[in-house]
Amino acid sequence: DSDCKLISNDWVTPEEQINIINTIVHKSDTLIVLGDVGAPNFLAKLKAGYKVLIKGNHDLGSSNYEEYFDEIYSGALFIGEKLLLSHEPIDFKFAVNIHGHTHGYPGYHYKKNKFNVAANCINYTPVSLGVIIKQGLLAGIDDIHRATIDKATERKKKRGQRR
Repeated sequence: DSDCKLISNDWVTPEEQINIINTIVHKSDTLIVLGDVGAPNFLAKLKAGYKVLIKGNHDLGSSNYEEYFDEIYSGALFIGEKLLLSHEPIDFKFAVNIHGHTHGYPGYHYKKNKFNVAANCINYTPVSLGVIIKQGLLAGIDDIHRATIDKATERKKKRGQRR
């Protein structure tokens, strides 16, 4: 949205952002937007074949985007056992949270289980989920079942030591 110039003078225009996205994302691709699209008037130019929006704090009501997105969510969305998509960062020990919203952190990771894809933090260029998973995004993240079993085992050991 044009309001992004308020964040930084270096922010690209909506037209530039659409052009960048369209050079990478094509009709056979799914584009997942993690919020803050703002005004919908330029969204019709997106070439992605399937589009998903997880609304952000600068987004209008869902009805404003229904014509442009195939799926719209108002909150966080698990897309796998260890993968959570959201607009704002969320802390989970048993999942990686891919999020937007936080514009002050250049680059991707700023914590082990968070992956910041706010537009200015990724040079306004879409990130391929398949590529980052193959690069080890989920490595070292215990699933919730393993974490629950380990925690129960630890509690049992502590109780045994107190007796």
